[in-house]
Amino acid sequence: MQFKIYFPLIVFALFFSATSYSQNSKRQQLEARRTQIQKDIIYINALLSNTKKKESNLLSDVKDLKHKIKAREELISVITSESKELNNEIYVKQLEINKNKRDLEALKKDYGDMIFKSYQSKSQNSRIMFLLSSENFFQAYKRFQYMKQYTSFRKKQGEEIQEKTTKLVALTDSLRVKKDQKTALLNEKKKEQTVIEKEKKEQENLLGQVKKKEGDYKNQIQKFQREEERIDAQIDKLIREAIAASNKKAEGTSGTTKTASASSSKATFTLTAEAKELASKFISNKGSLPWPVEKGFVSTYYGKQPHPVVSSTTIQSNGVRITTEEGSKARAVFEGTVLAIQVMSGNHKAVLIQHGNYITVYKNLETVFVSTGNKVSTKQEIGTIFTDKITGKTILGFILSKNTDTENPATWIYKM
Repeated sequence: MQFKIYFPLIVFALFFSATSYSQNSKRQQLEARRTQIQKDIIYINALLSNTKKKESNLLSDVKDLKHKIKAREELISVITSESKELNNEIYVKQLEINKNKRDLEALKKDYGDMIFKSYQSKSQNSRIMFLLSSENFFQAYKRFQYMKQYTSFRKKQGEEIQEKTTKLVALTDSLRVKKDQKTALLNEKKKEQTVIEKEKKEQENLLGQVKKKEGDYKNQIQKFQREEERIDAQIDKLIREAIAASNKKAEGTSGTTKTASASSSKATFTLTAEAKELASKFISNKGSLPWPVEKGFVSTYYGKQPHPVVSSTTIQSNGVRITTEEGSKARAVFEGTVLAIQVMSGNHKAVLIQHGNYITVYKNLETVFVSTGNKVSTKQEIGTIFTDKITGKTILGFILSKNTDTENPATWIYKM
């Protein structure tokens, strides 16, 4: 019978505990994410504000604003989710307070009734008479034990009331803190919304200016796209030549006469046992590879996509472009061997690093610290990234491919 009475109470307590833990855990994750986004916004704003331009470039200005707005929109989204979790916590906390209030009131009532009854029969004579009226010694002993237990129970109940009162005060204080946190979050959200509205108006104004010269900007974008395609074609040719040379060497070692064509659409490396092991290690780190720069943000993503400003124009990106600080160094995302160093227009350089049958490419370097054939380790600096003197931007182009087929770096690099 006692089990039937207490079982619902136990389930209720466990529900509160589990719900509270789950909510706290999720909100802590959201809070950590919010803090990180706030740091990212400060970094992006500082990075883009410090790019001193000798001449205005509307496309660059609009793109910069778009990055700022995107970061703030993500922050607002996280704040909204965190606020919802906080609402849930406040609701559960209020339920817990209400339950404790009911328990405390019931305890106080029981305790009051007990004190009143005790007062009615508290005289020493009545207690002695209660003992002396026993029919035998055994009954007297039982009555004495009952009196002791009654006194002990009364004391315990008084302590429980004090404990419940203290807990209720703590719960009420905790609820007040959560409500204050919610108010702070809502104020922060309102502030971010004000800033984002201002930035969107500025963006609309700039887009209006771009629209007036859309044809000129399309030509500018297409010229840049053709240059990127030319560089990527050179890199592809280098990889195919490296595959052909590697396979020829492997075939010579094994005594076979089969040759590999550098122009084959599906050229693949013939891997040694050591290269297979390296490729396996590279694959096992998919999603957790370090960034090719210490600090930065992705300003152009992988794949075919509308231009971020002139949406009527489509661009193709075989990798990602990462905007970083002036003087930043490119670093290897994994151990491997420098396959080639390509010198591009303007004396900018690209470093190709082989990881078994995977290749990572680091473009737009001003200086290079490695040579072809060098072994490199994870996070080893391989060169200084070029800073454009006109726009003030420092941008690393990063490509990741399996043999000659490019892949989305965001699926390989940690939280890209």
